[in-house]
Amino acid sequence: MRLRFWPRTLVVQLILVTAAAVAISNIGVAIYFYKNSEAQTRNFNTERMIDRTAAVAATVARVPPASRLVVMQQMGRFEWRFREITGYRPQPMTAEETALAKRLADALPQNHPRKNAIAVHLHQPLANIPEELRPVRARGTDTEVIQTIVPIDARTTLSSVLVRPTPVWPVEIMVAALVAGILASAGAAFMARRVVRPLSELTKAAAKVAVGTGAPHVAEQGPDDVRNAAAAFNAMAEKVTKTLESQRHLLSAVGHDLRTPITAMRINLEFVEDSELRDGLLRNLDELQALTEQVLAAAKGAGGEQRRNVDLSALVESLCTDLDEIGEPVSWANHSPAPISCRPNEIKRAVRNLVENAVAYGHKADVRIANAGDGYDVVVEDEGPGIPETDRQRVFEPFVRLESSRNEATGGTGLGLTLVKAIVEGHGGVVMLENRPGGGLRARMHLPRVAGAA
Repeated sequence: MRLRFWPRTLVVQLILVTAAAVAISNIGVAIYFYKNSEAQTRNFNTERMIDRTAAVAATVARVPPASRLVVMQQMGRFEWRFREITGYRPQPMTAEETALAKRLADALPQNHPRKNAIAVHLHQPLANIPEELRPVRARGTDTEVIQTIVPIDARTTLSSVLVRPTPVWPVEIMVAALVAGILASAGAAFMARRVVRPLSELTKAAAKVAVGTGAPHVAEQGPDDVRNAAAAFNAMAEKVTKTLESQRHLLSAVGHDLRTPITAMRINLEFVEDSELRDGLLRNLDELQALTEQVLAAAKGAGGEQRRNVDLSALVESLCTDLDEIGEPVSWANHSPAPISCRPNEIKRAVRNLVENAVAYGHKADVRIANAGDGYDVVVEDEGPGIPETDRQRVFEPFVRLESSRNEATGGTGLGLTLVKAIVEGHGGVVMLENRPGGGLRARMHLPRVAGAA
């Protein structure tokens, strides 16, 4: 299933995948360092809290009460405040806090008073701390602080409040990730272009081979995989071209060789006295002659003639006029000038085949041109029985004749539509057959204004 907004070009896909991989890996590293830094900071602050609190409590306990405030101010910092309090009410502690309180008691001198009253609170809401006990950097009532309570004599205790530091994202890693993403994307773009450029040339060459305009040589460059693909394509295209060329020469040779005995037989038939036999043999020779000419036309295919800028409307109109003058039931709907780049004799031959088929099997031919986006549609309609849907592709194969619509009276070689298909596709177009709702067959021959590769 294709993602809706997923880019279709290989270059953009490779850049996005590479950049995403670099970004995800670096974000993962940043999260790891962030979590690891947070744990290290927490452990460091715990050790710092025990050491500083023990030192301040031991010092304050040994100085006169009048000097205690000075000592506590000197030992404090913007994020840490020591103050003497009275009337502290013990609060329950967690197992971790109880273990830290024991460690703090062990860090105090042996003769320190009331060690059993030491308390540690690691996640104390700032709202529970009186204003005079808060450090300078304490902001917001939802901030959590670390508070320790250590007795310093029989009546007073020391309150130590430390603002819990907020872990900071490793900005250096994020900047490095951005730089790495840019460099990796540039490298991916460079490698993608090395792959895409030969593939684009390979695609264009394949399109030219598909429409029968020769097999251009593709440069064998880029990575080994792409170079091997180009080499394989060149070998295949050369072999296909030689095969088609040999088939074309074979058909042409057979067609030319058939003309001589046909002409000789036609001359010899003049000496046949039985008129009925002579007429029958002449009809057979005429059919053989028509088949030979169709084979020669198919052998020539789309080669030889140079492309020219012509008015498709005038070209089709002249053909319809010529057929109308010899009594064929052909009608033409006038159309404004339709400039197109094509091989006019081939297009005229293709349209003539469609019109003659319509007259032969559908009693009449109504011809018109319709604008169709990047080109024009030559539409030929008849009033015949149409063609079953299962046979509409098969009729383009060589020598295929549908018995339901063809008989001895209409004749036909089975190469007309094959030649039409070859000519139209050689111009980068397409030919389609469809049954009309009111009866009859509609042949639509689409031709681009300028064929891309033909």
